Amino acid sequence: MTTQQIPVVVLAGFLGAGKTTLLNHLLRSSRGTRIGVMVNDFGDIGIDAMRIAGQVGSTVSLGNGCLCCAVDASELDEYLEVLTRPESRLDVIVIEASGLAEPQELVRMVLASENERIVYGGLVQVVDAAEFSATRERHPETDRHLPIADLVVVNKTDRVSAAELRAVHETVGGLAGKAVVVDATHGRIDPELLFDRVVPEGEIEGQMSIEDILYGDGDGDGDGDDDGDPHVHPHASYETVSLTAATPLDPRRLMAFLDARPEGLYRIKGFVDFGAADPDNRYAVHAVGRFLRFYPERWPAGEERLTQLVLIGSGVDAEGLRKELAECERTGPQDAPDEHGMWGVLRYVQQTEEEPP
Repeated sequence: MTTQQIPVVVLAGFLGAGKTTLLNHLLRSSRGTRIGVMVNDFGDIGIDAMRIAGQVGSTVSLGNGCLCCAVDASELDEYLEVLTRPESRLDVIVIEASGLAEPQELVRMVLASENERIVYGGLVQVVDAAEFSATRERHPETDRHLPIADLVVVNKTDRVSAAELRAVHETVGGLAGKAVVVDATHGRIDPELLFDRVVPEGEIEGQMSIEDILYGDGDGDGDGDDDGDPHVHPHASYETVSLTAATPLDPRRLMAFLDARPEGLYRIKGFVDFGAADPDNRYAVHAVGRFLRFYPERWPAGEERLTQLVLIGSGVDAEGLRKELAECERTGPQDAPDEHGMWGVLRYVQQTEEEPP
């Protein structure tokens, strides 16, 4: 089996929406997570090293285990190759789209990449709640970008009234379709929405890190935003649902659930036991937005055969999700697998030896 795949997240949004603020927030709260950043232009990323490097094609260390490089869109695959080398030990790659590159082109390039060490991590579109109407007038292409987003971050919600925010949500929802929409101030979303954070050795999961203490109360990125509200909790806008089942899942029922994923459900990760439908393998699952992939792998010797899933979303019905997944379990003789039962799952298996992200 190959090494673990690295999710590649595309971050888009027009100038002033707050995508650089969001990116800086991810970098500051990376803790033990090693992030690779690719930018088309320097913007206002608060890193002197990139300004010193001063040229497209430079790759620099950010001092916290993260790496950053400035590239042209045409060089995307070349730098994915650089950043995914084992010696870089990256956990996630974030590509910040500039006005020079259409986000759908970056998404297409990531999906078309032959680099087996990466997996698509979703398109995140950042919009400015206070300037949303004006932005649509100046940049009509906004109406093209939102429908292909997997996650829409409505940023700067502290600058609009409740009625104005509802109007923004109504328009965004109409354009973005099934994309998950979350609110943010100062670009603060929990990184767990985008990728799995690595807890440094010796640190207890959930405890405050040095980064939390140093940066938890403000932006400090020099982009003109006011300092953040220390009472804002970025995790409050989403919910995590965990499921462990000792009974194998029926592949047809699970695919029916996945094909009709409820509104607000953004990420799914974990392992699925399909029982007699494939007794030799468990299936790692990776879903982000509309993207779905399964990874069959041999059951580890001596390990209990369980389905273990984590679902992450905004405004989801946790109990409803648990009930729907429970209905995917095999519960009687009528659930005996048939020879075509796995076809729906196998449509989402890449025909290479891979491991899950």
